[in-house]
Amino acid sequence: MARNDMRNRDDRDSEFVDKLVHINRVAKVVKGGRRFGFAALVVVGDQKGRVGFGHGKAREVPEAIRKATESAKRGMIRVPLREGRTLHHDVRGRHGAGKVVLRAAPAGTGIIAGGPMRAVFETLGMQDVVAKSIGSSNPYNMVRATFDALGKENSPRMVAARRGKKVSEIVSRRRDGASELAEAAEA
Repeated sequence: MARNDMRNRDDRDSEFVDKLVHINRVAKVVKGGRRFGFAALVVVGDQKGRVGFGHGKAREVPEAIRKATESAKRGMIRVPLREGRTLHHDVRGRHGAGKVVLRAAPAGTGIIAGGPMRAVFETLGMQDVVAKSIGSSNPYNMVRATFDALGKENSPRMVAARRGKKVSEIVSRRRDGASELAEAAEA
C-alpha cells in the first residue's frame, strides 16, 4: 500500500513543471566569520491553468530549491484562460513598489514579458500575453505582483455566476447592442 501511495505521489508531482526564478546567496555573520546560505524562488505549474510560487532557504542550493518547490505546490492558484492560451481581459497587479500590467493578446503573439513574469506564464501554460513591469525589478515583488494580477482575472462563467445570469446573456449582450445600433442606423 505504501508503494502505491509513493507511486501516486510521483505521478502527481510529474505533471508539474517548475522553474527556478532567482537564487540568492545570503550570509549570516557569526563570531567566527560568515555562514553562507541560499534562498531560492521557484514557480511551479501544470501548464493547464494552475500555478504557484514558493520561497525556500537552506545551507545548500538543492535543498533550498526543494523547499521552494514544496512551498510552491502548497500555494497554487487556478487561473481561467481564454481558449487555453491567453487572458480573458487586461488586468493590473501590484506588490510593494512592483507593478505589472497584463494584456490579452491575439493567437501567435507569444509571451512578451520580462524574466520572472515569463516564468510564471510558461508554467501556467499561457501562450499569448503581453506584460509590462513598472517600478521594482525585484524578482520576489514582480512574481507577487503577477500573482496579484492573475488573482483578479475573471472568466465570463465567473461573472455570470456572480450576477446570477447565464453566460450567453453576458457574452452576447454586447453583440446584441451592436446589432440593434446597426438596425437603427439602416432604418
